[in-house]
Amino acid sequence: MTESDAAPSADFVQSLARGLSVIRAFDGEPAELSLAEVARRADIPRAAARRFLRTLEQLGYAIATSDARFRLTPRVLELGYGYLSSLSLPEIVQPHLDALSHRIGESVSVSVLDGADIVYVARAAARRIMSVRITVGTRFPAFATSMGRVLIAGEASDRAAELLASAPLLSYTPMTTVDPAAIHQILDVVRDQGWAMVDGELEEGLRSIAVPLRGRDGAVVAALNVSTSTARGSADQVRAELLPPLLETAARIEGELGATSR
Repeated sequence: MTESDAAPSADFVQSLARGLSVIRAFDGEPAELSLAEVARRADIPRAAARRFLRTLEQLGYAIATSDARFRLTPRVLELGYGYLSSLSLPEIVQPHLDALSHRIGESVSVSVLDGADIVYVARAAARRIMSVRITVGTRFPAFATSMGRVLIAGEASDRAAELLASAPLLSYTPMTTVDPAAIHQILDVVRDQGWAMVDGELEEGLRSIAVPLRGRDGAVVAALNVSTSTARGSADQVRAELLPPLLETAARIEGELGATSR
């Protein structure tokens, strides 16, 4: 949510919202930004961007380079550490992701739903197949991703409809499904079969399969996926090769989460 999206409130602190927008401006592409780039991305005046950047620098969350650019420091991870630690999911899933990635030779990830986006909370990368570098904290639109469809399908029907209604349904490739009725039909299929496959809808040449991860009460708490290139084979071949080990890994993770049986 940007500063302009926030509903006016007597309790709303604009300076905090602006400071957070400056941090969010650093999305990793590129890692270093100029003052003008930060101001544009955060949608704030240059003077305000300068003050926030200098404050972050003094607190150790950012550093200024010799060519008048800025980058975040590893200390910024402290801001999300409390959430990830309390969740405990990354620590539980990481060994399973490493083992699965080594077994199948592909990148595997776990994400959770945050509004109409998915947020990566754990990942084991075998090789880079996307033009955008994926790390913990990377966000993508849920409707166009296999993990997002699994997560939305795991919500109650009214909540799923609400999430889709709030999402900008943009065409990321010629294959992106943007018709709301078609997406709802896809979600119905995902609920019935228990997994989702997305083929070139977020990025051309990228195919991914995802399955849900359920908590102790049986509710979907996260999604597990494997991403590969369309050059690996047909969709049927990839599903036959990768879905079984994906489901096996999900079952092992759910066992540690104390999930009820599928």
